[in-house]
Amino acid sequence: MPNSNIRLIVERNIPYVAGLLDPYADVRYLAPEEITPKAVRDTDGMIIRTRTRCDAELLAKSSVKMIATATIGTDHIDLDYCRSRTITAVNAPGCNAPAVAQYVFATLMQVINRPLQSYTLGIVGAGHVGSIVERWARGLDMRVLVCDPPRQQAEGGEGWSDLETIVREADIITFHTPLTREGEYRTYHIADAEFFGKLRRSPIIINSARGEIVDTQALVAARDAGLVGGLIIDCWEGEPEIDRELLRRADIATPHIAGYSAEGKVRASQIALDAITTFFMMPRVTVDQPLPPAPARSVTVAGIMDSYDPMPESDALKAHPEDFEKLRNTYRLRHEAPEGSTE
Repeated sequence: MPNSNIRLIVERNIPYVAGLLDPYADVRYLAPEEITPKAVRDTDGMIIRTRTRCDAELLAKSSVKMIATATIGTDHIDLDYCRSRTITAVNAPGCNAPAVAQYVFATLMQVINRPLQSYTLGIVGAGHVGSIVERWARGLDMRVLVCDPPRQQAEGGEGWSDLETIVREADIITFHTPLTREGEYRTYHIADAEFFGKLRRSPIIINSARGEIVDTQALVAARDAGLVGGLIIDCWEGEPEIDRELLRRADIATPHIAGYSAEGKVRASQIALDAITTFFMMPRVTVDQPLPPAPARSVTVAGIMDSYDPMPESDALKAHPEDFEKLRNTYRLRHEAPEGSTE
């Protein structure tokens, strides 16, 4: 019999977790819109994704003590509020980084018309995702500029570029920062009208990080003015109600699925399960899937292209933007890019 003293909510779109905690707790599987203040009032712990905003509005009258999000990001969780309430919050850093890197290169190969070696790639944010993008790009003989002021300050050393250099010299700019709204390294609207006004090479812009990193209206205006030469958008301001003008101008537009690999979901679900079982002192449970290997050290153009074609998702979203959430929740998880020697 489950321990009725432990009450959990699991967001029902999270794969590989259904039933695993049921022998040890009273578990409810809810859609994101069903995770309401009333629903969480008598709940001890939750496993969620980005669609559940965990803040005072949701949690003020709850008994929640533990939140595990099966995502890299935590900007949907008010961490300061959770700390003030002694609510533990755990994320899954790096879980889908190889899939996002795969997305970056697979979409690029659909948009560009010259060998990768002829492009300069600017990477803004060199965490789990950006570091893989950098490694693969260098292995493919691209010129790479990396901007990550927090890492540069913490680690020092050579090889870092500032944002001014990237906007001046990059043919492709890809964003891989967390979303932060305050502080010295704020990333909210880091790509704004001023940013786009300084572009010199009409670069391709890729946002597979967070929608709010880019000022949507400024990006639309920059594309119309020819300051931006190509658009690959997976993350949007105001999801799931995405901007139709940006959608029309995007070369590739997808419903926030860049990180949706089978391997990434296995990693994220297992991390969330481990966090919950450890916190509530339950027996460890494991997903009924093989644990994925480490990300590829290097990739080939052929290997990337064979592993993922983003155009069906882009075509579907452009045809039916009102189905953003449905397309995201019914996405067929792909496999990550295979290991391969550089070409």
